Amino acid sequence: MKATWSERIFDVLNAALLTAFGLTTLYPLLYIITLSLSTPADALAMKFYWFPLHPTLMSYQKVLAHPDLLAAYSNTIIRTGVGIAISLTMTAMIAYPLSRRTFPHRKLIMKLFVFSMLFSGGTIPMFLLVKNLGMLNTLWALVLPGAVSAFNMIVMRNFFESIPGEIIESARIDGAAEMRVLLRIVLPLSVPVMAVMALWVGVAHWNHWFDAMIYTQDNRWQVLQLFLRRTVVDATVSLTPGEDINRIREEYTPESLKAATIVAVTLPILFLYPFIQRYFVKGIMLGSVKG
Repeated sequence: MKATWSERIFDVLNAALLTAFGLTTLYPLLYIITLSLSTPADALAMKFYWFPLHPTLMSYQKVLAHPDLLAAYSNTIIRTGVGIAISLTMTAMIAYPLSRRTFPHRKLIMKLFVFSMLFSGGTIPMFLLVKNLGMLNTLWALVLPGAVSAFNMIVMRNFFESIPGEIIESARIDGAAEMRVLLRIVLPLSVPVMAVMALWVGVAHWNHWFDAMIYTQDNRWQVLQLFLRRTVVDATVSLTPGEDINRIREEYTPESLKAATIVAVTLPILFLYPFIQRYFVKGIMLGSVKG
């Protein structure tokens, strides 16, 4: 069907508006990258640059050599890996029995999970709980409190319900117990939803910083986002401890160091996110057929 003039005008205006909106969101990121690659003279000029005039990697060399950044990278990777494993395991163990219609008090338990999505105890009760359990300044304080998300559990439960019941019944007739059915039949058939859940949980753990700020008082389990906050926002972490101020001005500026820190922290997820974005939408659709 041939488009009318009004539809063509709408398409052109829509494309122009979205392009302008995309440029306004892209420029701050491009500005940070350009600032991190600029020489001190170009950085202090504070002019409009699309690309660095005299590219240099001095700021990145200084930032990447900081021991706290390397430790924060290690902590974030460990937290993300352990958090994904624990979250997927616990969510699957809760979602599977709730997906079976013969499970006792199934509707009541689901109502309690939905209630937890609307109301929570708050930050102070959660902090007291973590403290009384002896998890302060440990990895478990970062991965256990939010290990099970009610939303993720509901999506996974709905996907489990879409698996044909005849397959599960045939396994039970052959003598398979519930745990064996879950491990050998349900989970192998649920690889798409498990992969999407791993992406959701992984991105969430990579971006979290508030819980690390509350539950870790030392730098032992400092994560990347908390290091970024202390460096750029609070300015409580110095990237040039004990160095001569004249040498600092010749090689880099505080602004270029902060910009390099932002890029170094966000670069992994920045490269990964465009490839996994479509799985986020797909994951929501996986469990949206049944309610």
